[in-house]
Amino acid sequence: MSIATYIDHTILKPDTTITDIETLCMEAMMFGFAAVCVPPYYVAEAKRRLMGGQVKVVTVAGFPFGYGNTSAKLIEIHEALTSGADEIDVVQNLAAVKGKNTTYATPEIAECVEMIHSSGKVIKVILETGLLTDAQIKACCKAYGELNVDYVKTSTGYAGEGATVHAVQMMRRSLPEHVLIKASGGIRTFEFAKELIAAGADRLGCSGSVQIIHAEGLLKI
Repeated sequence: MSIATYIDHTILKPDTTITDIETLCMEAMMFGFAAVCVPPYYVAEAKRRLMGGQVKVVTVAGFPFGYGNTSAKLIEIHEALTSGADEIDVVQNLAAVKGKNTTYATPEIAECVEMIHSSGKVIKVILETGLLTDAQIKACCKAYGELNVDYVKTSTGYAGEGATVHAVQMMRRSLPEHVLIKASGGIRTFEFAKELIAAGADRLGCSGSVQIIHAEGLLKI
């Protein structure tokens, strides 16, 4: 199975253009990526360009820092679902987690799960592992695993260290079997992508997806 089936082909830079989205969707269909991950502003456009094919449309909420109010995240989620998003990557409230305010952080994700699952869609919760201790990562995995999130994701790529093999391995040990893992942030080579999958990642968020696919092809020749 090609590594392409693991990849969320991603562009989330603030100056993303319609031409960027066109190219992203074309490449996703060409190489068979699992999904495209686009800014909320471009969800409907990506959905239109993918023409009802197998490639999913992913977007983000609370991105990139996650410390907005719960009501703001829920509005973002509602708009994303209305625009046609299949999966939503929600940034947890890292400020609340670091402040040990679980009475805010966990109920917030519970509300996000309820809204997304009630629409039959997929939620991935972004932890930002590079800014958390091992104990905090384990606690987040336990809390969100009990909420039956679909995925827990390592990083946004905008704060702290990106994906690491250590973080993915720890997440896999700390999550229920049915909760999947998305590794994201700094995945630029085929070799590193393979290491993350071997560590337990089920999905990879990559902006350098095409280069990774080309490297895979060269290694198979």
